Amino acid sequence: MSHFIYNTSRYLAWFGGLVLTLVAVMSVVSIAGRSLSFAGLGPVPGDFELVEAGTALAVFSFLPWCHLKRSHADVAMFWHSYPAALQRILIGLTDALMLFVWLLLVWRMGVMTFEYHANGEVSFILQMPVWWGYAASLVPAVFGCMAYAWRLLESLQLVAPQAGFTTAEGGH
Repeated sequence: MSHFIYNTSRYLAWFGGLVLTLVAVMSVVSIAGRSLSFAGLGPVPGDFELVEAGTALAVFSFLPWCHLKRSHADVAMFWHSYPAALQRILIGLTDALMLFVWLLLVWRMGVMTFEYHANGEVSFILQMPVWWGYAASLVPAVFGCMAYAWRLLESLQLVAPQAGFTTAEGGH
């Protein structure tokens, strides 16, 4: 199970990088089109809508890998002065809190996906159903719940950590 969680998270992160790259290229093309409007070109229609949906999808694709690698921003000024037992407790608590927040977020995203689907709301320019963006982001977000739960199990030492990853301290 560990290999599945880690490998899928890694592939999702690569997918998120691809999505973000495509969003960046589309933004450059759109900006160039705006600046060349005198030549009959223009922005990519719905560029803001596509950036919004693409960036959300990319972020939800990155976060499981980020959490498994313990790459979230943290303040480590006093961390190494804490006893190992306190470090393990704090890691367990923060992993449990992150899982709780992630579950809450996924639950609300699921509710909003169904609500946007039911009310038929569409984006302003592309007339794209808003629920599509939520549904696309919900897929990696649901997988993220598995990754966050797995990391909590590793922190609580209920499963062995993936080789090359630590549970008692930040880093890789």
